[in-house]
Amino acid sequence: MSQPFSPDAALILVDVQPDFMPGGALACHQGDAIVTGIDQLLRQRRFRHVVATRDWHPRGHISFASSHPGRAPFEQIALYGQPQTLWPDHCVQGTPGAELHPAIDWSALDAVIRKGSDPAIDSYSGFRENHGPDGARPRTGLGGWLRERGVTEVFVCGLARDVCVLWTAQDARELGLRASVLWDLCRPVTPDTDVATRARLLAQGIAIVEAGE
Repeated sequence: MSQPFSPDAALILVDVQPDFMPGGALACHQGDAIVTGIDQLLRQRRFRHVVATRDWHPRGHISFASSHPGRAPFEQIALYGQPQTLWPDHCVQGTPGAELHPAIDWSALDAVIRKGSDPAIDSYSGFRENHGPDGARPRTGLGGWLRERGVTEVFVCGLARDVCVLWTAQDARELGLRASVLWDLCRPVTPDTDVATRARLLAQGIAIVEAGE
């Protein structure tokens, strides 16, 4: 067994679900390449606290292009005064694509945070939903869960690096947590965003590390 991290550290696994893998409804670039590494990391039991987030959308979710007649996936609209990308229908509640990836041993998992369950609000971050009709971003409960356990540092990985991983790490920093992204255990929707994602992370004081480190 590898040397464990500080008891004050938590691992956050973001949306490691089949719909974000090749062949899925919203496939990330090489999304399946992280499965083996995440499985190995969990088996090492290096973290006292392990949380997974899970996209869990009802049918007809407002972020789906199919909910907006005449619109196509990946078009952008204004929603509640904020830019909203329209996605293919994905991670629909109760479908295989919304499950945590079956090739990973999840026995080290302490909690699962479902997000995107409100049909009227999209959700990227594990900590807060996107902006709602009132302009606020509803909390998921993850911040309180970590605070109750004395967590001061988080390591984030999963899918997608340029969306949900990025937003989760940014919100962790806003909550005063030290944050690192395990770069090799993430993949983007498209690799064209990697330079911008790396710059945004570093500019906000979020470390970029490799899982082996």
